[in-house]
Amino acid sequence: MQRTFLLLGSVFGFFGVALGAFGAHGLKKIIAPEMLLIFETGVRYHVYHTFAILVVAFFVDKYPALRYSGRLFGAGIILFSGSLYVLALTGITMFGAVTPFGGLCFLSGWIVLGVTAFKIQQEN
Repeated sequence: MQRTFLLLGSVFGFFGVALGAFGAHGLKKIIAPEMLLIFETGVRYHVYHTFAILVVAFFVDKYPALRYSGRLFGAGIILFSGSLYVLALTGITMFGAVTPFGGLCFLSGWIVLGVTAFKIQQEN
């Protein structure tokens, strides 16, 4: 399981950096400033949660409940950040309706992480 989350973290990390560079260097002259801010928000949350997935990778073998946290973070990146990328690049506001579901995945992932940490404390 650790290998799965390390691989997932590396793939999300690669794309987080690549999309961040694309936004910083390739989009400035192509899209409106407010759309660039939306894109940058997607990248920011993408990278934050990539680090969270990597943290999960280091502890998931010892605390298997963390796999749900890692999966939720991954789903959040796809739904939250992905919808913001599409919204910023296309201007189709319908994609903004998906964003809150990604946010809920992020929040749920953090809750699972916190509950697992609380249970670890009780075991020790």
